Amino acid sequence: MTRIDFHSNVPDKLGYACRLVRKARAANCRIVVLTQDTADLATLDQQLWTFSELDFLPHVTAGDPLAASTPVILTDSDDADLPHYHILINLSARTPAHFARFERMFEIISSADDDTMAGRERYRFYQQRGYPLTHYVADKA
Repeated sequence: MTRIDFHSNVPDKLGYACRLVRKARAANCRIVVLTQDTADLATLDQQLWTFSELDFLPHVTAGDPLAASTPVILTDSDDADLPHYHILINLSARTPAHFARFERMFEIISSADDDTMAGRERYRFYQQRGYPLTHYVADKA
């Protein structure tokens, strides 16, 4: 059963996702990041290349010919053909269609009212279905 970790009150979801990807890659995990839309996807793609001068986080978008051999996959679609199902990082406001295929999922929730409300709805959805949930509140410092 998918283990789900909620990280709430996150001031910068894309920056937070970059740090989470770096940590997961250090543990040799394979990651899929689901963004809200194409604009967020493009911004995250750029940030993963530039957020740290010391880290190399190889990534491609879903459907890229190199996806099967790349540890980090970016997508804004629930219908994307994915090469692995280890970790899912959800930056979107929706419940990912195929989240149950993953071993672990991270729900990243900002402090914006609409994102907080959508996150609470997803939390209840997973809770009602018996998924193991953990909640962390991001430190704004």
